[in-house]
Amino acid sequence: MDRYQRVEKPKAVTPIDENEIRVTSQGRMRNYITYAMTLLQEMGSNQIVFKAMGRAISKTVTIVELLKKRIVGLHQITSIGSTDITDMWEPLEEGLLPLETTRHVPMITITLSKNELNTSSVGYQPPLPADQVKASIKIDYKEGGSPNGRGRGRGGRVRSRSRGRGRGRGYRGRGRGFRSNGPIQAAV
Repeated sequence: MDRYQRVEKPKAVTPIDENEIRVTSQGRMRNYITYAMTLLQEMGSNQIVFKAMGRAISKTVTIVELLKKRIVGLHQITSIGSTDITDMWEPLEEGLLPLETTRHVPMITITLSKNELNTSSVGYQPPLPADQVKASIKIDYKEGGSPNGRGRGRGGRVRSRSRGRGRGRGYRGRGRGFRSNGPIQAAV
């Protein structure tokens, strides 16, 4: 395929519902979890729907499992399927014909609801027992942005790979402010 380039087709714009979350392989899990928790707890939504295709499926399952461990009483219905995606390729050299390839891409839809869903559905999972759910506590870290009062950056715990030779500098030096009164001795 090095003699072809893919032709970008205009994507059909399908509207996304307010309670629908489309997970991509590039998105950060933390952002999806935060948004879902906001929808369920603050916005008053009773149901959210996660949709993903291809490589994002495993990320979606992980997100849903984490949400179920943070919010009490979430019913789940999972449905899987697949779709065909057709790619058009145009040649970079003369004499070659345009190509059309079709990919069979798996997809998943996971519905989480505070209300009871259809229990006879094939992909239904009941809520986790309350003792397995750790309710999330919202903490406002105004000062430093982290629980220990320190922000990111300076002042954290330093772990060194070196064994007894200072800060991983080997025999090259000891850093600023170190005075040597004689020859360097190897620490063993």
